[in-house]
Amino acid sequence: MELTDYISAAPEMTLLGLICVVLIADLFVEDERRMLTFWMSIAALVITGWSLLATAPVDRVVVFSGSYVSDPLSQILKITAVGFVALAFLYARDYLRANGLHKGEFYTLGLFGLLGMMIMISANSLLTMYLGLETLALSLYALVAIDRDNATSAESAMKYFVLGAIASGALLYGISWIYGVTGTLKFEEIATAIAADPGLNSLPLWFGLAFVIVGIAFKFGAVPFHMWLPDVYQGARTPVTLYLASAPKLAALALTLRILVDGLGGLHDVWSDMIMVVAVLSLLVGNVIAIAQTNIKRMLGYSTIAHVGFILLAVFCGTDKGYAAALFYTLTYIVAAAGAFGIVILLSRRGFEADNISDFKGLNARSPWFALMMMFLMLSFTGVPPFIGFFGKLNVIDAVLSSGYTGLAILMVLAAVVGAFYYLRVIWYMYFEPAEDQAVLQASPDTRLLLSANGVAVLALGIVPGWLWALCTQIALSMR
Repeated sequence: MELTDYISAAPEMTLLGLICVVLIADLFVEDERRMLTFWMSIAALVITGWSLLATAPVDRVVVFSGSYVSDPLSQILKITAVGFVALAFLYARDYLRANGLHKGEFYTLGLFGLLGMMIMISANSLLTMYLGLETLALSLYALVAIDRDNATSAESAMKYFVLGAIASGALLYGISWIYGVTGTLKFEEIATAIAADPGLNSLPLWFGLAFVIVGIAFKFGAVPFHMWLPDVYQGARTPVTLYLASAPKLAALALTLRILVDGLGGLHDVWSDMIMVVAVLSLLVGNVIAIAQTNIKRMLGYSTIAHVGFILLAVFCGTDKGYAAALFYTLTYIVAAAGAFGIVILLSRRGFEADNISDFKGLNARSPWFALMMMFLMLSFTGVPPFIGFFGKLNVIDAVLSSGYTGLAILMVLAAVVGAFYYLRVIWYMYFEPAEDQAVLQASPDTRLLLSANGVAVLALGIVPGWLWALCTQIALSMR
């Protein structure tokens, strides 16, 4: 091992060391002083973010015998993941304290999950990717079940665990077939082997590829491997749902791009058809079933499935523009998702979960400002200009049209129109229905400030989207 290896992986090693510090320190913190654990966790995230910036490479660097890569894609995804985990912690703090769940386990599991995401994002071999994936998955299973006295959370966690184990097994089985055919686990070597011997592009490799796509689709929550997502979103406590809906989507994108583009890019003609079917089903099922939902967390879960359809259709294109659109869409989607679940947390209080759409009735009368913020977020999800969600959808549709798939582009537009119904319904309830709950919103000033910034961000990014699109395009070009 050379010094370069350790410098490139310094953020992960730093985070792991800080997790150990937080874990041990929390053992000596009394329940009434649990805020110390919160602030130590935030400090760990700040130090990890600083180490990411301090060790950012100028060019693509592959270390640890080809198992780890540090490049522009990994940097932007890791920095964003750190930021959104910190945001999840900040939004969760007041809720956890009000509901008697302010335990150190939430923060340590969240940090372990971040470590898994960072390993996945920088994985340059199938084995490293799988290790990162399991680190993240095990943390998420425990987070969903963190409220041990809640039967719904326990049921959701069990369903998530069982289905997740099946998906991980399918992914591992696919990895074994790819290794058996190509003789290697490293992405560059897999790509080289396929390019050097066209005979490898045959049924055994396709068989392994099919199982790998099953694992990818499950982690993204794409149809028909979406069964866990609405139930887990609804059953988990809202801060956990917020965590699930934001940063892990970045790891799922990395999983897709690293395996399908870096490793199996030469098989694009094979896997593109599979991805297209999964993406189209996700668009249709997610948008149609979301209409019938009365629970807002479940509705946002089905809408997530629809948004995943957009992301996968961008990847399906197999072009630089498509990969840039997928990255842009993922980054902008999690901004809106974090804000939407943050507003649900804001409306909740001890003994009351604001998880029904009807709980938003008359919100404008109770809090005009946060009703406006929620409207911004819903309009961004819908794809209304000038909000950033419009440009996310526009970029994906443009990439699909540029690849010659006019029919798919029309389908995406129609799906977005269908999706507008259930997003606009939330706005109708906030502004045109009489209030059923007159309780005063309870949140600390810094939480209110963060939520306000989150809501304004979807508008601000939509007004000046050019710099983010240029960054995503530059990163997509660096993936060649």
